[in-house]
Amino acid sequence: MKLEQWLGKDNQLGMDIWKKKYQQNDETFEEWLDRVSGGNKEVKELIREKKFLFGGRILSNRGMCKHDRKLTYSNCYVIQPPEDNIESIFECASKLARTFSYGGGCGIDISKLSPRGARINNSAKETTGAVSFMELYNLVTGLIGQNGRRGALMLSLACDHPDLEEFISIKNDLEKITKANISIRMSDDFMKAVKYKENFCLQYKRNETGEYIVKEVYAPDIYQKICENNWNYGEPGMLFWDTITGSNLLSEDDRFEFAGVNPCAEEPLPAGGSCLLGSINLAEFVEDGNFDIIGFKDAVRISVIALNEVLDEGLMLHPLEEQQNSVRDWRQIGLGVFGLADMLIKMGLKYGSADAVDCCDWIASEMIEEAIIASSELASEKGSYPMFDFDKVCHSDFFKYNTEPTTFFKVNTHGLRNSQLLTIAPTGSLSTMLGVSGGIEPIYDTHYIRKTESLHGHEEFYTVYTPIVKEYMDEHGLNDISELPDFFVTAKQLDPMNRVDMQAAWQHHIDASISSTVNLPESATVEDVMQLYMYAWQRNLKGLTVFRENCARLAILSSPAEKKEEPEIEIHEEDIIATPQVHQLDYLEPLTREELGNRLSGSTYVKEVACGHLYITINRDENDNLVEVFIDPGKSGGCVANAECLGRYASACMRAGMTIDSIVDVTKGVKCSACSQAKGSKVKHIDGLSCGDVVAKTIQEEYERYNKQPKKTVSKNAKDITWHKFGEDFASYKPEENACPECGVKMAAEGGCVVCKNCGYSKCD
Repeated sequence: MKLEQWLGKDNQLGMDIWKKKYQQNDETFEEWLDRVSGGNKEVKELIREKKFLFGGRILSNRGMCKHDRKLTYSNCYVIQPPEDNIESIFECASKLARTFSYGGGCGIDISKLSPRGARINNSAKETTGAVSFMELYNLVTGLIGQNGRRGALMLSLACDHPDLEEFISIKNDLEKITKANISIRMSDDFMKAVKYKENFCLQYKRNETGEYIVKEVYAPDIYQKICENNWNYGEPGMLFWDTITGSNLLSEDDRFEFAGVNPCAEEPLPAGGSCLLGSINLAEFVEDGNFDIIGFKDAVRISVIALNEVLDEGLMLHPLEEQQNSVRDWRQIGLGVFGLADMLIKMGLKYGSADAVDCCDWIASEMIEEAIIASSELASEKGSYPMFDFDKVCHSDFFKYNTEPTTFFKVNTHGLRNSQLLTIAPTGSLSTMLGVSGGIEPIYDTHYIRKTESLHGHEEFYTVYTPIVKEYMDEHGLNDISELPDFFVTAKQLDPMNRVDMQAAWQHHIDASISSTVNLPESATVEDVMQLYMYAWQRNLKGLTVFRENCARLAILSSPAEKKEEPEIEIHEEDIIATPQVHQLDYLEPLTREELGNRLSGSTYVKEVACGHLYITINRDENDNLVEVFIDPGKSGGCVANAECLGRYASACMRAGMTIDSIVDVTKGVKCSACSQAKGSKVKHIDGLSCGDVVAKTIQEEYERYNKQPKKTVSKNAKDITWHKFGEDFASYKPEENACPECGVKMAAEGGCVVCKNCGYSKCD
């Protein structure tokens, strides 16, 4: 099999991602399959069928140790939290740098550090506080490169630390802590104090001096401050720590302790802990609208075995000895899913509906039990993880909730090969490569603006439908997204509470956690965010990321160093090459009616509406630009004033510089009761939903009829920009807002991460 056959010959983006991120030394696709599967024929076949993919580090790095490359197979680690002394603080920075150099992302919890103003026995007399050392770890993250990128970092703090308020506000300064995500470890006691409007105690005891620092705060005020920052900056995130520590296979094992979480918060880990990731593509298990649960469970079994093989192979490739020891003792793996939204659409289920929640609960419950069974069968062959203690595992609420009696006895007899099995990680690059939705996210949108570089170096901006949307429209002969059924729901349309319900259905069966983003509209209020987080805690989520559209955080998603100044635009007469729609650029003067001359060429269309005929004439100038629309209702009795207004509006917009897409979008889809009744009666053919809808579609028809000619360009100094016939104009494209550092296109918050739909870049890779 060749790469084009695997991804599809039209999936150029997917092929580019594979070649850029995962291909090594010009290997063929079959050679790549052999390398990443490690000789496991079953997992090789799953990958070939696009039913499973290892995490990005494994796809890229597996087997490269043979070439003396110092590369880890793990996506993420948690560094031993720094103790409250200068040596430990800087030793932590050293471990961070070493781990970054091997390609791993890191999490550091700073809760053990003294709060600002605590007494210390050196020349400073008092400490600058835990938050001040965030700058050190942020600096290390910015310094250590990972194949042209920077490492991913999570910094967390306990909610009862006296520096909590300073931590909450650290990112209000857009120039600070630009290389790390931040989260607060929220306790049940704190959330109850919020719910019941009570005070809460922030406290810290410094053992070296015996000083006890206590600060009483009003919990609802602190909670509101956290939510205000979430509303405006998307951070700090909330980690519901008691749920994290209480809902897993090791909750009753007093030898085990979580030390923090990885950069996207789906992996709570012990000190030195790491996790190997892999994800099953749910979309590939739907056949004729039904989910193949038998095939899915078989894929879970194969995936658990494959991840254990990678764990053994990569044990000595971890950067630090403490990481090797932790992995050896606890053997944590992280099997997850992606393509959920595509799966639901193929099954005709609306994301967030009661039926979709029930379906997810069923699949997740089958997944965790099958994973436990597979791990137990491995243990019967190779032995349990060294720290396994059945008495402790069997008393955990998570194990009791998620196993049948037969599974209970199997684990009692054979043990477990792994102490942690399931996690749902961001799959930004993986899902983009295969053309499916990431993690358990809904589809972000039905279409995107994409930029490509042509063979001649021109930038092209055009509209691309989400693959599952395009597939459905082609299969059912649909011409417009407005014709899609209601189970095509996007992240922006979804009720946020339903979004939490979907995550809760999975979380009950996931022993690690879930990286996920709730996208809120710009109109969402701080109160909305407060209710959302409270509901998430009540539904026993382990964490949540909230991102409000057009919030202030957009300014920091792309660091100033990554931004490129655009050259001033100069237009020279010799640079203009017979340019369609050239007058639509915002740096050219709009044309007046007089400048168009006395004779124009055009086309007249006859369209049917409820009232009769519409005679729509669309004229062009000498360069084939649309410039004028006349609408005549004829003798059929339609509203002459309405027709004249629509024509004047469209003509003015064309000459004022609006793109055809923008003009069409204003009235396309507008409904008229008369047209709806006529359509419903099926007595006569109606060409649209209203006069405005018909006019919009006719303008689009005329535009596309001519603009299938080769694209023309306007020079922008040494750099050309091309307007694609199906695209949006450059004037509406704003690279300074949430711009991808690799291609400049606006990115999306998805799966607890930030991803680019144009080139596949992910901040979490």
